[in-house]
Amino acid sequence: MRRSTLRQLEVFEAIVRFGSFTRAAEELFLTQPTVSLQIKKLTDAVGLPLFEQIGKKIYLTDAGRELHQMNLDIFERFDRFEMVTSNMKGMKAGKLRLAVVTTAKYFAPRLLGMFCSEYPGVEVSLKVTNREQTLERLISNRDDLYILGQPPKQIDVIAETFLKNPLVVLASVNHPLANEKKITLQRIAKESFLSRESGSGTRIATERFFAKQGLKPNIRMELGSNEAIKQAVIGGLGISILSRHTLALDIPNGQLVVLDVQGFPINRHWYYAYPAGKQLSIVAQVFLEYLQQAPQLLVDISGHYANIGHCPLLPENTTKRICTNKGNSE
Repeated sequence: MRRSTLRQLEVFEAIVRFGSFTRAAEELFLTQPTVSLQIKKLTDAVGLPLFEQIGKKIYLTDAGRELHQMNLDIFERFDRFEMVTSNMKGMKAGKLRLAVVTTAKYFAPRLLGMFCSEYPGVEVSLKVTNREQTLERLISNRDDLYILGQPPKQIDVIAETFLKNPLVVLASVNHPLANEKKITLQRIAKESFLSRESGSGTRIATERFFAKQGLKPNIRMELGSNEAIKQAVIGGLGISILSRHTLALDIPNGQLVVLDVQGFPINRHWYYAYPAGKQLSIVAQVFLEYLQQAPQLLVDISGHYANIGHCPLLPENTTKRICTNKGNSE
């Protein structure tokens, strides 16, 4: 192993990350034969197979998993050394890998943009995906930090709120309930609902809210994105419950309305999370400090919402939740 090169380890890490020799070659700007040659040399150095192929998919062998764990430690140490030396020079530099659920895309890029303006030496990557895939990334510790609407039950994590995430009932401006006041939950439950897929944090929160009242929303259609849901609502296919963050670009167009429903908004929060026991990089720690300013940095959104109903996004108290026992994250 001591004869192995850093480049071979980089190639190995990319293959594990993408599950593909071809994707790894594209990521590293190498030809596929070069990637295969690097892995052959690494395999020869280890003396055991690192991958096995079953059908069209490749999997790590036992030796491959051990090497992957060592690889993670090596590259994390490189990242930390780079950040420590930058910090010694009076600069904040390094890499920040952030993964967020889809609804967070309405504010996370803005926060990252402001963060990078303040710390131009930081290289940032942002992965936007659904809750299930975000949790998969968290389990495999593929990123520095994760932003979710609800901490997971099945994973030991450190989670902390940093921004309000109110859920509201949306309808088309032409909907019969658009101008009514204090609509009952029983009345709303009879309407046709447009919902995110099962497993979505918004859907989980919605179904729990109705269940506490002994009701069940009448889900007419499932759609895979907030944008698709909003367009379907505008088209008159039904009503929906979404985060108020999703409305920043739509309300001025006058196509959607937030219904006045008793018990709404559902008060939720955005959380940042990372695996319990994980040692955060210097850049990740700086970004966490930056996230505590999110309510003030996004105050223009809060002000915009004030025009369509009172629902401030500034949290009265930021609460820390350490979820180190399965089942205690609710």
